[in-house]
Amino acid sequence: MEWLIDLLRPGSDTLASTILLYSFVIFSGIYLGKIKIFGVSLGVTFVLFVGILLGHFGYMAEPGTLHFLREFGLILFIFSIGMQVGPGFFSSFKEGGIRLNLLALTGIALNVVVMLAIYFIQGGSEGMTSLAQMVGVLSGAVTNTPGLGAAQQTVLQVNQSAYNISQEMSMGYAAAYPLGVVGIIIVMIIIKKIFRINVDKEIEEIENHNKESQLAPHMVTFRVTNDLIIGLSIQKLHTLINANFVISRIEKPGGKVIIPTANDLMEKDDLILIVCSLQDEEIFHRFIGPKEEKKWEMVQGPVVSRRILVTKTEYNGARLGSLRLRMGYKLNVTRVNRAGVDLLATPGLRLQMGDRITVVGKLEDIERLASRLGNSMKRLNEPNLVTMFIGIFLGILVGSIPLQFPGMSVPMKLGLAGGPLVVAILLSAYGPKIHLVTYTNSSANLLLREIGICLFLASVGIAAGKDFAATVFNARGAMWVFYGFLITTIPLLVIGIVARWKYKINYLTILGLMSGGYTDPPALAYGNKVANNDSPAVAYSTVYPLTMFMRVIVAQILILCFL
Repeated sequence: MEWLIDLLRPGSDTLASTILLYSFVIFSGIYLGKIKIFGVSLGVTFVLFVGILLGHFGYMAEPGTLHFLREFGLILFIFSIGMQVGPGFFSSFKEGGIRLNLLALTGIALNVVVMLAIYFIQGGSEGMTSLAQMVGVLSGAVTNTPGLGAAQQTVLQVNQSAYNISQEMSMGYAAAYPLGVVGIIIVMIIIKKIFRINVDKEIEEIENHNKESQLAPHMVTFRVTNDLIIGLSIQKLHTLINANFVISRIEKPGGKVIIPTANDLMEKDDLILIVCSLQDEEIFHRFIGPKEEKKWEMVQGPVVSRRILVTKTEYNGARLGSLRLRMGYKLNVTRVNRAGVDLLATPGLRLQMGDRITVVGKLEDIERLASRLGNSMKRLNEPNLVTMFIGIFLGILVGSIPLQFPGMSVPMKLGLAGGPLVVAILLSAYGPKIHLVTYTNSSANLLLREIGICLFLASVGIAAGKDFAATVFNARGAMWVFYGFLITTIPLLVIGIVARWKYKINYLTILGLMSGGYTDPPALAYGNKVANNDSPAVAYSTVYPLTMFMRVIVAQILILCFL
């Protein structure tokens, strides 16, 4: 039994005992993180606290292995996040998201202001808490693990012997994190009380707004009764109506269903199935004729509707119009589904791996197109490791580029956190335009992300555990918890009041704004439970990409400017 005792005894730092230690810390942390207290759980972050506990009792990892797993875990986590948020990163700056993103950026600025105010009020460099510790408290208060990793990377980049400073940041993070999660939810409740918000009315308001402003593809049937368009070609109709639309099918007065081409002519009493935006429906009603209720799928005839999966790499980034579907296949494409969102099938839309295009036509023509595009679910299940490691390779190169700014004692580098994040966002957003396959199914992306964050948190916890109790469980540790609570709540109260009082933003959207501004899934889960719809999740996804990027960059800037 000595072999087992050697593996399990504290102080053993062999490779086998290190792997055993990591496995125990991660699986027990994930399990305990599922426990809910008052409906709130810490999730995977509990891995950090299990690591701290075992580190406190003398368990340690082989130093070289610990350092590698911490940095590689951080890279995997950051890169996976970048690939996830990249497609929506730049679109989040469009009209609907500008205000929410500006509020989120203001919240980040207020977090920094409150943190620096606390730092200088308690004595600055002569006070009880150092700036590095305050940056750790800040990261914990806003529940942002990548920010902690980026700050630690920057500290070691500036001074490779500053390992103790990096550990102090971990302790500040761990002290502030639990109350950071709770503080967000407390502010959500306070905002509700201040403005006496009726959640049912907010839900009704969101539903009405969605009905009025729905821009997703909408299918509607019209009967041709306007004498002015009878005899016009489909091509001419497109020039006369100033809206994006697709004519999917036409049923002639005799009952024959056809797939229209540009040269087909309108006839009186034709039934036309049009795919357009809901807000444009009135235009077609006035221009063509009355709306008709018709179930096209029940129409007997050679015309059917099918979805085809794009799985061949040569069509990644290809424009939809370049497929020549009407001329080459006698098919109409009505919409494209990407990551669960329906997009209107315009000729300029670029296809991506994993897109599902809805086509209408004869079954044999659809099968020919399906063979051309791939239509293989098995192909999508294969992990795309080439793009992943190209991205990590380029990310490390970009992160190593020195950037000299006035007022900084040393050049700034994006580091192992910022570099992969920037490259992942650019690759996922623009990769298809250069025919680089960036598709990764959500399960694979989530697996990489969770493995990365677990390795990082376990490493941080094990390394910090030795001195954690002596550092945190005292007056200074209690102050860290209090400081973190102030950093969490004051900016959120300001942003919440401004969003509601000045901009009259819906309360459910504010819940998502707060959760996304602090990149906090437990708070989002609470918001979704309150809303009972996806409104908080929509706001969360709108501000999350920019917020995540800025939290990583700001943490590094604070270290470079003030440390």
